[in-house]
Amino acid sequence: MIKLFGTESCHKTQYYKTFLETRNLDYAFLDVKKNELFAEELRNLYENRKLNFPTITINDKKLRNPSDKDLIKWIDTLL
Repeated sequence: MIKLFGTESCHKTQYYKTFLETRNLDYAFLDVKKNELFAEELRNLYENRKLNFPTITINDKKLRNPSDKDLIKWIDTLL
């Protein structure tokens, strides 16, 4: 399961949405500004409890603003 934590107004979040959609990958977009439960889930991923977005989780792996190369590497583990 791929989760993308971010906001609609974040250009990097929009980049990752497009990245995932153009590869026909199923993912959940979790808008941390519109939903406090999503914000809390994101805070729980980091010791500093900050809203570090965009963050992508793939199963147990957490990627903070990953490069395309790193993201593709982890996506390939799902396939």
